[in-house]
Amino acid sequence: MKKILILLLLPLFSYSQIDLEKTFKFSTFYGAINGGTSLSDVETFSVTNGLTTTTIQTPYDYNVTLGVRKIARFGYENKANTFYDGTEDTYSDAATVGKIDGFEFLFEIDYKRQEGVDYMDQSHFLRYVGDKYVFKGEYLQDGFADIEYFEVSGRYRHKVDNKMSINFGVTQRSAEPYGYDPLSEWMLDNGSLHYTYLALQEGYNVDVYNSIYTDPDGEVVATSSDVWETVVIPTVLSDYTEKKRNQLERQSNYSVIVGFDYYYYDKNYWMHGWGNLLPYHYDNGDEFSYHNYNNGEQWYDYSGGVIFGKKISKQLGIFAEGKYNKYWNREWYDFKLGVNYIIR
Repeated sequence: MKKILILLLLPLFSYSQIDLEKTFKFSTFYGAINGGTSLSDVETFSVTNGLTTTTIQTPYDYNVTLGVRKIARFGYENKANTFYDGTEDTYSDAATVGKIDGFEFLFEIDYKRQEGVDYMDQSHFLRYVGDKYVFKGEYLQDGFADIEYFEVSGRYRHKVDNKMSINFGVTQRSAEPYGYDPLSEWMLDNGSLHYTYLALQEGYNVDVYNSIYTDPDGEVVATSSDVWETVVIPTVLSDYTEKKRNQLERQSNYSVIVGFDYYYYDKNYWMHGWGNLLPYHYDNGDEFSYHNYNNGEQWYDYSGGVIFGKKISKQLGIFAEGKYNKYWNREWYDFKLGVNYIIR
C-alpha cells in the first residue's frame, strides 16, 4: 500500500519543481485579528460561611489568523470581499476537485479563544487536479471538535460529463489512536469506575477519617467526599486520559477511497456537491488499530458537502451550504441556510 501511494504521488512531487514565482503567482498572503465580547459575567452565591458572592468572568473572544492560499473561486463565491479576514466559511475548500485543473494550495493557522477556552485550528493542503488523476495532501487540526490528522491520497478521475466526475484510489491517514479508551482498564465488572485507586496512582492522597484530600503537590483540594467526587475526580480523569493519549504514537491507516464531484453554475442557479467514502481499511494488526475498537470489523468513514443557491425571482432567493465529516469516532460539521428578499 505504501509503494502504491508513493507511485501515485510522484507526479505531485515532480510538479513541485516548478519555479516559485509561477507557483505563488495570484496567491494571497493574509493575516487578521478578530475579537469580541464573550459570555457575560456570572454571579454565584454561597451561604457556607455567611453570604458570599463570587463573580465568574469570561475573557473576550479572539481569533488570530495567518495564511496563504491559491484557490480559484467558483462562480457562486462572493467576489465583493476586498480582504481575507480569517472569518470566511469557505466550504468549497473541502471539495476534492477545484474549479480549475492544476496546482492549488492552502496553509492557514488560527489561534482562538472562545468562551474562555483557548485552542488552535490548522488547515493545510496541497492539491493537484489533472484530467485523469487527483493528488492531495492535507493536514487538519480542529481544536473545538478535537480532531487532528494528516492525509495523503492519490485517485484516478473519470469525467462523466462536463458537470460531474467520479474518482477512486487509496489514501493514507496518520492520527492518534482514536477509539482508545485509557479508562477501560479501570472499569470494574459491574460497570463502575475504580476512580479512587486511579487518583492514588496519579499521586493524590485520601485521608478518609479526617476528610482531607490532597493533590500530588500536597495541596488540599477537597474536604468532603462530595467535592472530591464532583469536582476533583473529573479533573483527575481528564488529565489522566489526556496524558495516556499523548504517550501513544500516531497510527497509520491505509484505506480505499471513492468519491464524486458535481458542479453547475449560472447566475440564477448553482449546485456544487462532493462526497468521499472510505469503505475498506487495511488491518496492520497493531495493538491500537481502530479495528480493535470496532470488534475487528470494517467500518465506513465518509465526508461530503453541498453548496446550493437559487434566485427564484429578482426579489427572492434561497441558499443552503454545509459540510459533514465522520472519521473514526469523530464527527464535525458546519452548515448554514437562509432566504433573501429584496424590497423593490
